[in-house]
Amino acid sequence: MKVTHLGHACVLLETGSARLLIDPGVWSHGFEDLRDLDGVLITHQHLDHFDPERLPALLAANQHAELVIDPGTAPEVAKLGLQARTANPGDVITLGGTAVTAVGGVHALIHADIVVPPNIGYVVDDGAFYHPGDSLFVPDQEISILGLPVDAPWLRLGEAIDFYRAVAPRIAVPIHDQTASQKGVDIAHYRFSTLGPANSRFEVHPVGTTIELN
Repeated sequence: MKVTHLGHACVLLETGSARLLIDPGVWSHGFEDLRDLDGVLITHQHLDHFDPERLPALLAANQHAELVIDPGTAPEVAKLGLQARTANPGDVITLGGTAVTAVGGVHALIHADIVVPPNIGYVVDDGAFYHPGDSLFVPDQEISILGLPVDAPWLRLGEAIDFYRAVAPRIAVPIHDQTASQKGVDIAHYRFSTLGPANSRFEVHPVGTTIELN
């Protein structure tokens, strides 16, 4: 599988049978130039995961790509006049020959006074890759590659480490990292490297770099 981190929570996956883009948000870069996509998946409605300004043009340039969204994003997508499939926990969706399982369902708590939206995590090819969105939901499937959130208003570093340990992927790659300073990101990377599961490997690659993880 080829994985390209396009900034913050946005990830391009090339599975061998499909090209899937997950969470093209306002802080992500270069996704609007992608072509030959089979699917665009949104975990939830927050703008760092869903860019309503660039999404219509992206889909117009990738007309055979299916847009898959969580229930909370559905009204926003309808305002844009876009067709989409709403994913609910337990749904299995096939995109270009690749199976994607919807998991979780709820955004992580930010504060008791803030209503959190729905959040759908996506498990690709029965565990080849897992993107949790803004949640710490641990799926039933064994995960090979985990998109591991680094920093967020809803996240403590200790919680992220425990999530990493609970999922125990073969490889973890950092995502969701633009709410922290570079020093904060470096600290998180160090802790993931030293406190992660015994049989997992934490890998950091420059944003925009395509890496092949087998």
